[in-house]
Amino acid sequence: MGISLPGLASGLNSADLIAQLMQVEAAPQTLLKNKVAKAQSSVTDLQALNTKIAAFVESAKNIGKPGAIRAFSAKASDDSVTVKAGSTAQASELDVEVTKLAKTHTIVTGAISAWPVVPATMTFVDSAGEKISVTAASSSIDDIVRAVNNHDLGVKATKIASGADASGNPLYRIQFTATKPGEEAAFEAYQGSAADVDAGTATNLLSGAGSALISQGSDAELTLFAGTTAEQIVTSSSNTFADVLPGVEITVSKLTSAPVTVSVADDAKASADIVKKFVDDAASIFALIAAKSAVKTTTGSDGKSSATGGNFTGDSTVRTARQALASAIQAPVDGISPSTIGISFDKDGVLKFDAEKFAAAITENPDKVQTLFAAVADRVQTTSKGISDKYDGSLTSKIKGEESTIKDLGQQIEKWDTRLATRQANLERQYSALEVAMSKLNSQSTYLAGQLANLPKYSSGDDD
Repeated sequence: MGISLPGLASGLNSADLIAQLMQVEAAPQTLLKNKVAKAQSSVTDLQALNTKIAAFVESAKNIGKPGAIRAFSAKASDDSVTVKAGSTAQASELDVEVTKLAKTHTIVTGAISAWPVVPATMTFVDSAGEKISVTAASSSIDDIVRAVNNHDLGVKATKIASGADASGNPLYRIQFTATKPGEEAAFEAYQGSAADVDAGTATNLLSGAGSALISQGSDAELTLFAGTTAEQIVTSSSNTFADVLPGVEITVSKLTSAPVTVSVADDAKASADIVKKFVDDAASIFALIAAKSAVKTTTGSDGKSSATGGNFTGDSTVRTARQALASAIQAPVDGISPSTIGISFDKDGVLKFDAEKFAAAITENPDKVQTLFAAVADRVQTTSKGISDKYDGSLTSKIKGEESTIKDLGQQIEKWDTRLATRQANLERQYSALEVAMSKLNSQSTYLAGQLANLPKYSSGDDD
């Protein structure tokens, strides 16, 4: 609220006086506002920490799954074969021969200007003998294509320009293609209904003039142990073979005339990179706590030093959370310390990861390392959830408490706004009344001075 009291009568700067008095009156509210600012800053930092730890719960959950830290390198001796190894793979080697590639079943009609029969009904028979009939809105090529593509037939139709007839009418072919490769996706197509097919009166599209089977749907084949009594054929509806080797995908692109060696080996460096990411995430949590707990010392212009704590300085909830998380990471598992696989705190309390030490450990005994790390990850997950759970986590509860305090302080500040506005109004009325009184006194003083000035003047000679 602005203050406008010029103080012309009293000569006082009433506005300035009231402003100074209001500063004194507002001191308790200013303290409350400072508390709110401090609490809001603390809540912001607590929320940032809680978000990090909540994300760490999911990280610990995922990395603790069987095989999550195992990584493998996979390769083939021929570029036409690519190999991808997942987390469930095992170190292995196998010779394969690509004897057949998967093909997508495709047929094409002869050149036509419209569907030759009315109604324009087609029936598709899949590899299992199931019949599905479709009737187009008309015999136009566009309606035929639309009818096929609007139904879930496992077949797509394409209109292809094919010149013109003797009268100059445009001709088209219709290509029918299975939506996926392999023998099971192969089909037959007929003019006529399913009943016509059953009766043997439907016309196979491949019997029409100029029609053709472009490719027969077939599975890809790998031959294992070729030329031996153990020779084995493995098939796939696509050119990708899953789990010929555990957790390994083999994708082929051409036939081979000689065996191709597929090799899968442990990749200790890649495994170390996976764990390093996990440790780095944990280290970032500890770093945030350290930064917000640090006490800063500043020197004023008078040469005196003062210390200021961070938002986490002396916060028992944060301190307890840090200790619990650190213990979950570094405590031994069945008497074996995580430091044996490169996870440890240095003398300054900073979490470190020794990638070389981890790589050496997992190379020597991958199952042992996996068991140890899974136990650590499980403890970390449980501890982190207890800290950051959105309902009853210790940090979550702390944040809710701080937010409640901020709300209460805000209500007190609002009450002070009303109280201060009332106080200022009272002061303005008092000073206004003072100015009115002073103005009256000034008027009276001026009047009396004038009256005195008009009185007759007498001198000593007037007595004669």
